[in-house]
Amino acid sequence: MIWGIIAALVSGTLMSVQGVFNAEVTRQTSIWVSAGFVQATALVVCIAAWFITGREGNFMAVTDVTPKYMLLGGAAGAFITYTVIQAMQQLGPAKAVIFIVTMQLVVAYVIELFGMFGVERVDFEWRKLIGLIVIIAGIITFKW
Repeated sequence: MIWGIIAALVSGTLMSVQGVFNAEVTRQTSIWVSAGFVQATALVVCIAAWFITGREGNFMAVTDVTPKYMLLGGAAGAFITYTVIQAMQQLGPAKAVIFIVTMQLVVAYVIELFGMFGVERVDFEWRKLIGLIVIIAGIITFKW
């Protein structure tokens, strides 16, 4: 569990820094050039990591993934990059991230509540709803 927490903290840090970097690249180029560059460099890093870490798995195995809509994660990544850049430019890093993370939490909880996409279903808990309300109150406090 501790490694999961560390990974989440590193991920949040990297997402915030990446958003700032991408917004600046976009300012100097364009939104789709920036988003495309992000995706292309991510592909290069993933291929290099695959070679370095022992080539676990086979790239052709993605053709066996079911259901097929699960393969849309990469396409979603392009739109994630686009929307993060837009949010960073329009709101600034702190405000953008608070909205992004809040929506991630809301959607993730809905996915768990309804057992969507093969995720194990969880029971509704009032304390989690109260937590979301507190987060939304925090957004209001942070923004204004």
